[in-house]
Amino acid sequence: MLEQEIMEQMKTAFKDIKDEISFVYKRSTHEDLAELLLMFEDVAKASPKISFNEGNESSETPTFTIYKNNQPTGISFLGIPGGHEFTSFVVAILNVAGLGKIPDEQILKRIKNLKGKIVLKTYISLTCENCPDVVQALNLMSYVHGNFTHEMIDGAYTQNEITKLNIQGVPSVIQDGKLIHSGKINFIELLTKLEKHFGIEKVEMKNEDLDLGVYDVVIIGGGPAGASAAIYSVRKGLKTAIIAEHMGGQVQDTKGIENLISVIYTEGPQLVAQLNQHIASYPIKVLEHRRVKKVTNDHLKKIDLESGEFIKTKTLIITTGAKWRELNIPGEKEYIGRGVAFCPHCDGPYYKGKKVAVVGGGNSGIEAAIDLAGIVNEVVVFEFNPDLKADKILVDKLKTLPNVSIVTNARTHQVLGNGEKVIGLEYENRTNKEMIKIDLDGVFVQIGLLPNSQFIKDVVETTKFGEIIIDNKGRTSAAGIYAAGDVTTIPYKQIIIAMGEGAKVALAAYEDQLLSV
Repeated sequence: MLEQEIMEQMKTAFKDIKDEISFVYKRSTHEDLAELLLMFEDVAKASPKISFNEGNESSETPTFTIYKNNQPTGISFLGIPGGHEFTSFVVAILNVAGLGKIPDEQILKRIKNLKGKIVLKTYISLTCENCPDVVQALNLMSYVHGNFTHEMIDGAYTQNEITKLNIQGVPSVIQDGKLIHSGKINFIELLTKLEKHFGIEKVEMKNEDLDLGVYDVVIIGGGPAGASAAIYSVRKGLKTAIIAEHMGGQVQDTKGIENLISVIYTEGPQLVAQLNQHIASYPIKVLEHRRVKKVTNDHLKKIDLESGEFIKTKTLIITTGAKWRELNIPGEKEYIGRGVAFCPHCDGPYYKGKKVAVVGGGNSGIEAAIDLAGIVNEVVVFEFNPDLKADKILVDKLKTLPNVSIVTNARTHQVLGNGEKVIGLEYENRTNKEMIKIDLDGVFVQIGLLPNSQFIKDVVETTKFGEIIIDNKGRTSAAGIYAAGDVTTIPYKQIIIAMGEGAKVALAAYEDQLLSV
């Protein structure tokens, strides 16, 4: 039975459903079918427009498809979408009902222009925090496209398939038995990947469709700094827009937040939802699922997007944050999802009883090693420097674990694989220059963050690490361009600091506009 709080939330979310939504499940003797039907009963209580019924097909596992007005939508689930995937189930219902968060028309056109027929399956784990992003994106695309089907598959029900397909990480997107994507990815990256894989129908775009207009302030980046900058800008009466690959940025992936002053505890997705709600309360133009291609710094700054669209602005604020840093060694990219991973919480369970490496001796690396030690048979931590950089309390805890070993002064050289999966790691002992190979089943990369400044590095001055250099008011080296948050040289990459910096830079930009009049 679903909790009463969830029931009330669903009733609110489903109150505007106008179409008939049904879940058509396959006949099955699996014992978990009863649990699935109980979930259907609860969800159906949330709206008179929702029902469920048995179809004509049978399956060894609980399986169902979402229908709208007696027609299949292309969205299916194998397993019971509980855990993190319950949200994907609810979002799918809202999407087919024309409710919830739907991309703007330009993004919808890109989805419809994918060359069909497309048939995809995504293998997930109900404990994976990154899987819902992929499942929800592909569910939406399949419904919008019309010649596209997508099935979420709980790997717990299909262990033989997992082994046959050699899946070692989630989410794993499969087409015709072949892996086309594995691991964390945002909506626009996934759409771009599908465009390259399947191709697109050639559609001539008119210039007026690509011109997104002229604004007083455009903010690139939808995290805490971007949200704060947008709200402070629009409150000053400035015509404001936000361009973002995905709203929330890295915060979306943050689990527990206990140091946002006045908020004792929250979690990343909840904070992102609140930021989005706050933004939506103002006349701020939000252009999500966009990636910037180029910035031209004229009197009116022109921002060209990879979609072919462009937007102009008097003032530009960069708040693009940072992303996970990669090793950039041979074998890393080739074996992502097949032994190379970045999320110990998501992919750790796939290495139960196996031997893995964690590359990185900072706080994130040591925390990952501690977590993995409770799952896997053996963990080897690799650190480039002579000593671990993590906090002493974490290092002390790590050293008490009997199945963890530490290798310092190590330069990772190559991820080794057999063509199907990771089988080891080659590294250099920096003391004596000896090259050493170690047998492993997986490599978790935890070496920090890389500023998302590549698109602007030729326009503004950056450090050798890619951080945008700013003054005490967030001004960059280019007139009319400002920056705030983790993408800049500001010390201490914290949510509360990013919010403050976003507010400060918006006020500085407003002040500078007044002085230039």
